[in-house]
Amino acid sequence: MKYYIIAGELSGDLHASYLMKEIKLRDKEAEFRFWGGDRMIAEDSEKNLVKHIKELAIMGFIEVVINLKTVLGNLSLCKKDLIAWKPDALILVDYPGFNLRIAKFAKKNGIKNYYYISPQVWAWKKGRIKTMKKILEKLYVILPFEKEFYAKHSMEVEYKGNPLLDEIHDYSLNADKQAFLEKYNLGKKPIVALLPGSRTQEIKKMLPIQLSLVDKHTEFDFIIAGVNTHSEDFYRKFIGERSNVRLIYNQTYSILNNAHCAVVTSGTATLETALFNVPEVVCYKANAISFLAAKYLVKIEYISLVNIILKEKAVVELLQDKWNEECLEKEFRKISFDEAYREQMLYLFNKLKNLLGDSGASSSIAQSIIDDLNNKK
Repeated sequence: MKYYIIAGELSGDLHASYLMKEIKLRDKEAEFRFWGGDRMIAEDSEKNLVKHIKELAIMGFIEVVINLKTVLGNLSLCKKDLIAWKPDALILVDYPGFNLRIAKFAKKNGIKNYYYISPQVWAWKKGRIKTMKKILEKLYVILPFEKEFYAKHSMEVEYKGNPLLDEIHDYSLNADKQAFLEKYNLGKKPIVALLPGSRTQEIKKMLPIQLSLVDKHTEFDFIIAGVNTHSEDFYRKFIGERSNVRLIYNQTYSILNNAHCAVVTSGTATLETALFNVPEVVCYKANAISFLAAKYLVKIEYISLVNIILKEKAVVELLQDKWNEECLEKEFRKISFDEAYREQMLYLFNKLKNLLGDSGASSSIAQSIIDDLNNKK
């Protein structure tokens, strides 16, 4: 069968690549065409890539308006490509602003839609649920509370677990801590992981303040988790002449696996960090107008996935004006030196893992999609 997959961000690229792998194990004649990144390319072929995620990662109300011509152009390209390729299934991975528009178009044109990783309608835009009911064959959620949420809105969804459990498990099978430390001449000092995000605007707001710790704490080695959508020169502009900070590309899991603590930009990485049992402080700063608009529309108490899933403050969130050197220093001292504070956070991380359930999400979802397609032939 033919599968058209759209992932618009790095986390979606990772999850989609695992799903592709599991689909291929079950459908030996599977063909893919996709919007995604390097992980999806590695799982299939660059010749089947329509657009790379480095051209797609736009976030925030103002940012979308500024890039509206690009967004509309991508929507038009995707619609034409879908009609031309005629897939058996369209699999949409997160990226709701774009993907829900494409799903609506696909439904009108007789293409079956499967949505993997629900839009966060529990936070805002609950009105989308009515549309989703009409246009989706199945919706697969990855946060345990989402199933109950949708049930209250008379929508049946499937929770097969969180794919990060599979991905981290696979990594752990072959992880070699010592080899990583030796390769980068690390291990003499505790490691602090700096995760500034993947989008240009995120990194510009997050990394300079994250790096303020480097000047104050020579007792640590700091590692920036770099992403290959940005050049080394881009990161070096922020690092400057600092000697106890490293930039390591595309090895976030290895960095976290060896980290004493972490400073993490809000997103999937906050959950990944918790699953590696690394005490963390979460940070985020958006365009002021975008943040005010989101604050008005979004009806949730927390922004980090760790706190949202646990429904309590396990990790501190430094947002907007609180994202400054003074507040970061205060919280950094807790996650790096206060053993009681660290132990309490790790206790809550264990509770988080229990809530997420068992691994096997990617394989279960792949089988579900294939079964549904076969039943509807």
